Amino acid sequence: MVPDGSGMSLGARGISPNGAAPRCEHLDALVPVPPQSSICRECQAAGADWVGLVVCLTCGWVACSDDSPRRHALAHYEETDHPVTRALRPGSARRWCYVHRRAV
Repeated sequence: MVPDGSGMSLGARGISPNGAAPRCEHLDALVPVPPQSSICRECQAAGADWVGLVVCLTCGWVACSDDSPRRHALAHYEETDHPVTRALRPGSARRWCYVHRRAV
């Protein structure tokens, strides 16, 4: 047993020792969609820069990441309830679920 600092073991709380989170059910409903662009259209229209880009895995909308000042991907989620994004970088497998607020 590995202590978690609260006097309880990790196993007692139902968390695996490696910290793995349960599977996100939002991944089950996704079908492949191509990115609609290679830029954040809102940032480009405003003449603003972005730090990173993500693609909505529900509709293909591309927006600036939450690391960017304007956070258009979060705004897209709030407007559409589309839950999962993926980094637009080639070869990236990083996905984020806005509902669970974690990488999936």
